[in-house]
Amino acid sequence: MRALIIVDMLNDFLDPKGALFCGQEVRSIIPPLKELLEEFRRGKEPVIYACDHHEPDDPEFQAFPPHCVKGTWGAEIIPELAPQEGEQVVPKTRFDAFFRTNLEDLLKQLGTKEVWLTGVCTSICIMDTAAGAFFRGFKVVVPRSVVGDFDPEAHEFALKRMERIYKARIV
Repeated sequence: MRALIIVDMLNDFLDPKGALFCGQEVRSIIPPLKELLEEFRRGKEPVIYACDHHEPDDPEFQAFPPHCVKGTWGAEIIPELAPQEGEQVVPKTRFDAFFRTNLEDLLKQLGTKEVWLTGVCTSICIMDTAAGAFFRGFKVVVPRSVVGDFDPEAHEFALKRMERIYKARIV
């Protein structure tokens, strides 16, 4: 069984007013991601949102400006991709959605063998979550049209690295 993991499709990354807006070009992944999301929903396949959910004094803010602070507008999933009843939201505090979360247990309970990673940023949270999935024995699929990054070169590097190192299937 496969599961769709939607990573960090949050106001702070996807809205021009967001604290770490990834850019207008990255917003182009929203329509194809909506289509993929509907495909999973029609097939009654698991959909999981992995979302940055930081404390106001999170150590990550030494590397990046404060963003996705829990309880703020910036930490909310963009309206175009709002979860439906029964879809899980996994709050995360690090790039890898498996780090100190219940994601692995949730996927195992669902009988998941393959994860489809989507969202932002390809070179940060997508790549680190791909590593986390690989190290836990999940097959990884990354649909190129539904991942984005503020840095096009880092995006391409991350896709190649995930394919070569984590045996991700880039489709």
